[in-house]
Amino acid sequence: QVQLQESGPGLVKPSQTLSLTCAVSGGSMTTNYDYWTWIRQPPGKGLEWIGYIAPSGNTYYSPSLKSRTSISRDTSKYQFNLHLSSVTPEDTAVYYCARFNSHYGLDSWGQGTHVTVSS
Repeated sequence: QVQLQESGPGLVKPSQTLSLTCAVSGGSMTTNYDYWTWIRQPPGKGLEWIGYIAPSGNTYYSPSLKSRTSISRDTSKYQFNLHLSSVTPEDTAVYYCARFNSHYGLDSWGQGTHVTVSS
């Protein structure tokens, strides 16, 4: 069973870039059916899909975040990354990395990491 673990700073200043890493263990990152995904949940709100990196290496982002988002991966290190630029307090949320399996859906999640955007 694959396990995911987010890491990164818990506090980011407005206008800076939020950078998170998701470490993957217990499974391969190079299958043809796993999409490595970032999701967030702002306080008091529902889950918001941020984007994913596909098996091909192509990336897909939420239209509302696309201009500020970059997702990358390093399969040799078993990790994938999120960069969200020009953050504001509205980007304060619990950020989750997850695996979307094209057969089974979202089947593995990290525990989540809380990020606060504040000066």
